[in-house]
Formats: sequence, structure tokens, C-alpha cells
Amino acid sequence: MLQPLRLGAVGRSLGADVERVHGPAALTVPASASREPAPGGDAARPGPANGARRIAEVLPAGKADVVRRLQAEGRVVAMVGDGVNDAPALAQADLGLAIGTGTDVAIEASDLTLVSGDLGAAVDAIRLSRATLRTIKQNLAWAFGYNLAALPLAAAGLLNPIVAGAAMAFSSVSVVANALRLRRFRPAQDVKAR
Repeated sequence: MLQPLRLGAVGRSLGADVERVHGPAALTVPASASREPAPGGDAARPGPANGARRIAEVLPAGKADVVRRLQAEGRVVAMVGDGVNDAPALAQADLGLAIGTGTDVAIEASDLTLVSGDLGAAVDAIRLSRATLRTIKQNLAWAFGYNLAALPLAAAGLLNPIVAGAAMAFSSVSVVANALRLRRFRPAQDVKAR
């Protein structure tokens, strides 16, 4: 069974809104979730003190419709799923995350597969991807800044070629060292239910 998460904590830790979408016979919804059907099958209600909205009684095709609706509102949507019924929504989402213990169809439809059945790994994957993107931007800024400063000096003959070569080597080392900081990434422990 998948470990339940505190969805409000997930949303706060990622700076995101969390919506739980499940069908009439959803077995993977944590026991803390209210199973009352929403009127019309597609109305959202807040979850029980977890800070997440819940969309209940959604048929499989409706999950992809929910993702499309959120995208039409201008949101970037990440969908986590593990079953055949989740595959269309996983494919539609901007980021589809399949649980590795789920079906092959869901795994194939997703962009990323979480090897364990722990939903907290989805939070860690998003946090790691954000840290990686931030590091890439820092490295690009450093490389462009160095070249913008050094090229005019070299073209004007004000920069000794030996000094320029040493500065270029230092630039490469600093970019690699900045990227190696990602090795210190640690998974979050505060969003898992205790």
C-alpha cells in the first residue's frame, strides 16, 4: 500500500496547490480522505484538514479532463498515478510521475518513474529538478559573464593570453564545483505522514 502523505505539507514544501483526483473505487486514496461523492461527479471540495482540494468520483477519462482544465487556467500540472486509469492524465500533464509499483501502462505514459511506492519521492524529484535548473542557470550566468568581461579585454590586447587561459580554466573548475553541490541534495523528511 502507498504511504499516505500530508498533502498540505506537500503543497507548502513545493509552493504549489495540491488537488487529489480519484474515482469511485479508488483504493489508493489514504484513509484520511473523505469518500463523499462530489455533486455532479466533478466538484472540488477541500480535503479533511490536509490543505488539498479533492475532486471525487472522476472517471478515467475525466482525470485527463481535469488536467486539461488546470492547464487552461494557466497552471503547470504534475500528475502522479499508478494505474491504467491514470495513463491518459499522466500523458496529458506537463509532468507525469508514475509509481514504479504501478502498471506498465502508467509507467510508459509518464515522464518520470518513481522506483519506490513512496509518494514522498515525487516531492523529492521536483525539489531535485528545481535545484538542478537553478544550478544550470547559475553556471550559464557565470560562463556568459566571464566571456562578456574577458573577450573585449582580450580583443583590445589588455589581457595576457596566459592569464586568459588560467581564468578560463578557473571558470571551468568553478562551474563543475557549482554543479557538484547537487550531490549534497537530501530527500525531505517532513512531508511523510507519521
